[in-house]
Amino acid sequence: MPTSEKPPSAPVQELVEGVAAGRRAAVSRAITLVESTAPKHRAQARELLTHLPAGDAVRVGISGVPGVGKSTFIEALGTRLTSQGHKVGVLAVDPSSVRTGGSVLGDKTRMSRLAVDPNAFIRPSPSAGTLGGVARATVQAMAVLEAAGYDVILVETVGVGQSEVTVAGMVDTFLFLTIARTGDQLQGIKKGILEISDVIAVNKADPGDSDRQREARGAARELSGALRLVRGMESWTPPVVTASGLNDDGVDGVWEQVVAHRDHLGEAGLAEKRARQQLDFTWALVRDELEQRLRHSPAVRAIRETLSAEVLAGEMPATVAADRLLEAFDTAD
Repeated sequence: MPTSEKPPSAPVQELVEGVAAGRRAAVSRAITLVESTAPKHRAQARELLTHLPAGDAVRVGISGVPGVGKSTFIEALGTRLTSQGHKVGVLAVDPSSVRTGGSVLGDKTRMSRLAVDPNAFIRPSPSAGTLGGVARATVQAMAVLEAAGYDVILVETVGVGQSEVTVAGMVDTFLFLTIARTGDQLQGIKKGILEISDVIAVNKADPGDSDRQREARGAARELSGALRLVRGMESWTPPVVTASGLNDDGVDGVWEQVVAHRDHLGEAGLAEKRARQQLDFTWALVRDELEQRLRHSPAVRAIRETLSAEVLAGEMPATVAADRLLEAFDTAD
């Protein structure tokens, strides 16, 4: 990131130094700061991100159908990577936490081995109010982890639907995990997932279980055929491999395909992809900031309750209420 001529404030400078030194407490505090929606913290977060040293981690998004064993697979992959000398960060995007509050320690309890690995850092999902807010926090948390020396970042999407598209828009490679379902392997896998996936792995192909392995190979063949229909003549056809996260079997093969996809992009392709992501993220930040300003506007707050009551009572159409709120925001000093 470009360095500002203005020196950072003392608290931010302390965080910058701590993150650059790889101190876990400083990394945690920095991520908490960039996750915050408080106006004061958002200003400090921008200051922090401006002064952090740039990093260049391998960014991998991971999603999967319910029951796929995603946490077990991520732990197997992360543990294998740390044993090879990598520093691995695991972040989660969970829009469901907006409604339910999520599970504060869920990611850590489901990845108990990786959670105590000194070369791994697992961050539970933030409750940022909207998917856009969660995405903002996650992208900035990635920057913090990269500055701290983490060279592989795994971004897990816990929710479904739009969250997968959001994660695919912030990583280099999007890995989709699925499982064999006898006779209906493609059931429940939407076309959109096949359009954004770069690598697909059929999990739970457990060694020693011939039935499961046969089903997994069958599912892989079906998915390969579906991908040829969906992706056509694209330069990169997502490979479909089988693995068992529980038994740590085939995990290396999945990672090899992630590396192969990165090699396929090349330096120029990767730079172009990240530049497009940065532009998209710029507009996402603008939308998020405008929403925050709208929520905190005194003029909007002055009429919000009245308008809400009228809309709920059926006395005012939503379109009129929206125009009134925007008018109050635009005319405020």
